[in-house]
Amino acid sequence: MENLVAITQEEFDVILDLRYASNNNVCGHKMYSYPFCYLHDSAIEPLKKAIAAAKNLGLKIKIFDAFRPIEVQKYMFDKFPGDFVSNPENGVIPHCRGVAVDLTLCDLDGNELDMGSDFDEFSDLAYHNCHKISVEAQRNRLILLGLMSAAGWDFYSKEWWHYQLFQPRTFKVVESDNTLVSL
Repeated sequence: MENLVAITQEEFDVILDLRYASNNNVCGHKMYSYPFCYLHDSAIEPLKKAIAAAKNLGLKIKIFDAFRPIEVQKYMFDKFPGDFVSNPENGVIPHCRGVAVDLTLCDLDGNELDMGSDFDEFSDLAYHNCHKISVEAQRNRLILLGLMSAAGWDFYSKEWWHYQLFQPRTFKVVESDNTLVSL
Protein backbone atom coordinates (compact mmCIF):
# COMPACT_ATOMS: atom_id res chain seq x y z
CA MET A 1 0.00 0.00 0.00
CA GLU A 2 1.78 2.95 -1.41
CA ASN A 3 2.93 5.79 0.89
CA LEU A 4 1.50 4.25 4.07
CA VAL A 5 3.53 3.93 7.27
CA ALA A 6 2.62 1.49 10.03
CA ILE A 7 1.89 3.21 13.35
CA THR A 8 2.97 1.01 16.25
CA GLN A 9 2.65 1.59 19.99
CA GLU A 10 6.36 1.06 20.54
CA GLU A 11 7.75 3.26 17.78
CA PHE A 12 5.28 6.13 18.19
CA ASP A 13 4.61 5.92 21.96
CA VAL A 14 0.83 5.84 21.47
CA ILE A 15 -1.93 3.56 22.66
CA LEU A 16 -3.72 1.61 19.95
CA ASP A 17 -7.37 0.69 20.48
CA LEU A 18 -8.25 -0.20 16.89
CA ARG A 19 -11.99 -0.41 17.21
CA TYR A 20 -12.82 -1.71 13.73
CA ALA A 21 -10.55 -4.72 14.31
CA SER A 22 -12.81 -5.69 17.24
CA ASN A 23 -16.49 -5.97 18.06
CA ASN A 24 -16.26 -2.79 20.17
CA ASN A 25 -17.40 -0.35 17.49
CA VAL A 26 -20.53 1.35 16.20
CA CYS A 27 -21.29 -1.56 13.84
CA GLY A 28 -21.01 -4.12 16.66
CA HIS A 29 -18.77 -6.49 14.72
CA LYS A 30 -15.23 -6.79 13.44
CA MET A 31 -14.62 -5.08 10.08
CA TYR A 32 -10.84 -5.46 9.83
CA SER A 33 -9.23 -8.89 9.48
CA TYR A 34 -6.56 -7.95 12.02
CA PRO A 35 -5.48 -4.82 13.93
CA PHE A 36 -3.65 -2.39 11.66
CA CYS A 37 -2.88 1.30 11.86
CA TYR A 38 -1.43 3.07 8.85
CA LEU A 39 -1.06 6.71 7.94
CA HIS A 40 0.21 8.41 4.81
CA ASP A 41 3.87 9.36 5.14
CA SER A 42 2.84 13.05 4.93
CA ALA A 43 0.90 12.62 8.18
CA ILE A 44 3.79 11.18 10.19
CA GLU A 45 5.48 14.44 11.14
CA PRO A 46 2.23 16.11 12.29
CA LEU A 47 1.39 12.98 14.31
CA LYS A 48 4.80 13.02 15.98
CA LYS A 49 4.35 16.72 16.83
CA ALA A 50 0.97 16.01 18.44
CA ILE A 51 2.39 13.07 20.40
CA ALA A 52 5.26 15.23 21.71
CA ALA A 53 2.91 18.10 22.64
CA ALA A 54 0.61 15.71 24.51
CA LYS A 55 3.57 14.20 26.34
CA ASN A 56 4.63 17.70 27.45
CA LEU A 57 1.23 18.01 29.12
CA GLY A 58 1.53 14.61 30.80
CA LEU A 59 -0.87 13.02 28.32
CA LYS A 60 -0.80 10.26 25.77
CA ILE A 61 -2.62 9.80 22.45
CA LYS A 62 -4.87 6.79 21.90
CA ILE A 63 -5.69 5.96 18.27
CA PHE A 64 -9.00 4.32 17.31
CA ASP A 65 -8.61 4.35 13.50
CA ALA A 66 -6.44 5.75 10.74
CA PHE A 67 -6.29 4.39 7.17
CA ARG A 68 -9.60 2.72 6.32
CA PRO A 69 -10.08 0.47 3.29
CA ILE A 70 -12.65 1.80 0.83
CA GLU A 71 -14.75 -1.37 1.25
CA VAL A 72 -15.21 -0.60 4.94
CA GLN A 73 -16.01 3.03 4.13
CA LYS A 74 -18.72 1.90 1.68
CA TYR A 75 -20.15 -0.50 4.24
CA MET A 76 -20.26 2.18 6.94
CA PHE A 77 -21.80 4.78 4.62
CA ASP A 78 -24.54 2.35 3.59
CA LYS A 79 -25.23 1.51 7.24
CA PHE A 80 -25.08 5.15 8.49
CA PRO A 81 -25.98 7.56 5.67
CA GLY A 82 -25.81 11.22 6.65
CA ASP A 83 -23.20 13.63 7.96
CA PHE A 84 -21.05 11.27 10.00
CA VAL A 85 -19.63 8.92 7.35
CA SER A 86 -18.14 10.35 4.16
CA ASN A 87 -19.76 9.10 0.96
CA PRO A 88 -17.16 7.00 -0.89
CA GLU A 89 -18.66 7.97 -4.25
CA ASN A 90 -18.30 11.75 -3.94
CA GLY A 91 -17.06 12.55 -0.43
CA VAL A 92 -13.64 13.58 0.80
CA ILE A 93 -12.98 10.12 2.37
CA PRO A 94 -9.77 11.20 4.14
CA HIS A 95 -9.47 7.88 5.99
CA CYS A 96 -9.32 6.03 2.65
CA ARG A 97 -6.47 8.32 1.62
CA GLY A 98 -4.52 7.57 4.80
CA VAL A 99 -4.60 11.21 5.90
CA ALA A 100 -7.13 11.00 8.77
CA VAL A 101 -6.84 9.71 12.29
CA ASP A 102 -9.48 9.13 14.97
CA LEU A 103 -8.08 9.55 18.47
CA THR A 104 -8.45 10.70 22.03
CA LEU A 105 -6.27 11.67 24.97
CA CYS A 106 -5.31 9.53 27.97
CA ASP A 107 -3.39 10.13 31.13
CA LEU A 108 0.00 8.45 31.39
CA ASP A 109 -1.64 5.38 32.95
CA GLY A 110 -3.77 4.91 29.83
CA ASN A 111 -7.05 6.16 31.29
CA GLU A 112 -9.07 8.07 28.69
CA LEU A 113 -9.91 11.67 29.49
CA ASP A 114 -13.64 12.43 29.60
CA MET A 115 -14.66 13.72 26.17
CA GLY A 116 -18.40 13.74 26.84
CA SER A 117 -19.18 10.90 24.45
CA ASP A 118 -17.65 7.73 23.15
CA PHE A 119 -15.82 7.49 19.86
CA ASP A 120 -18.26 7.17 16.93
CA GLU A 121 -21.18 8.84 18.72
CA PHE A 122 -23.48 9.74 15.84
CA SER A 123 -25.33 12.64 17.44
CA ASP A 124 -24.76 16.26 18.36
CA LEU A 125 -22.95 15.04 21.50
CA ALA A 126 -19.96 14.45 19.18
CA TYR A 127 -19.84 18.06 17.91
CA HIS A 128 -16.80 20.05 18.98
CA ASN A 129 -19.01 22.89 20.21
CA CYS A 130 -21.48 20.69 22.12
CA HIS A 131 -22.57 22.37 25.35
CA LYS A 132 -24.62 19.39 26.59
CA ILE A 133 -21.45 17.80 27.99
CA SER A 134 -19.61 18.62 31.20
CA VAL A 135 -17.24 21.55 31.45
CA GLU A 136 -14.41 19.07 32.03
CA ALA A 137 -15.24 17.24 28.79
CA GLN A 138 -15.44 20.54 26.91
CA ARG A 139 -12.01 21.48 28.29
CA ASN A 140 -10.55 18.09 27.30
CA ARG A 141 -11.89 18.46 23.77
CA LEU A 142 -10.31 21.90 23.54
CA ILE A 143 -6.98 20.51 24.74
CA LEU A 144 -7.14 17.82 22.03
CA LEU A 145 -8.16 20.40 19.42
CA GLY A 146 -5.30 22.69 20.44
CA LEU A 147 -2.70 19.90 20.37
CA MET A 148 -3.81 18.61 16.99
CA SER A 149 -4.26 22.04 15.39
CA ALA A 150 -0.86 23.23 16.60
CA ALA A 151 0.69 20.07 15.13
CA GLY A 152 -0.78 20.81 11.68
CA TRP A 153 -4.07 18.89 11.63
CA ASP A 154 -7.47 20.08 10.44
CA PHE A 155 -10.62 19.01 12.31
CA TYR A 156 -14.18 17.99 11.46
CA SER A 157 -16.66 20.03 13.50
CA LYS A 158 -19.10 17.13 13.99
CA GLU A 159 -16.60 14.60 15.41
CA TRP A 160 -14.37 15.59 18.32
CA TRP A 161 -12.09 12.57 17.64
CA HIS A 162 -11.50 13.10 13.88
CA TYR A 163 -8.47 14.95 12.53
CA GLN A 164 -7.13 15.06 9.00
CA LEU A 165 -4.47 16.73 6.94
CA PHE A 166 -5.52 19.89 5.15
CA GLN A 167 -6.64 19.46 1.54
CA PRO A 168 -7.14 15.69 1.78
CA ARG A 169 -8.39 15.45 -1.82
CA THR A 170 -4.84 16.17 -3.00
CA PHE A 171 -3.93 12.65 -1.81
CA LYS A 172 -4.93 9.55 -3.76
CA VAL A 173 -7.29 6.94 -2.37
CA VAL A 174 -5.10 4.06 -1.23
CA GLU A 175 -5.89 0.75 -2.88
CA SER A 176 -5.67 -2.07 -0.35
CA ASP A 177 -5.79 -5.80 -0.77
CA ASN A 178 -8.72 -7.85 0.46
CA THR A 179 -6.74 -9.32 3.37
CA LEU A 180 -7.48 -6.24 5.50
CA VAL A 181 -11.27 -6.44 5.35
CA SER A 182 -13.51 -8.77 7.36
CA LEU A 183 -17.12 -7.85 6.54
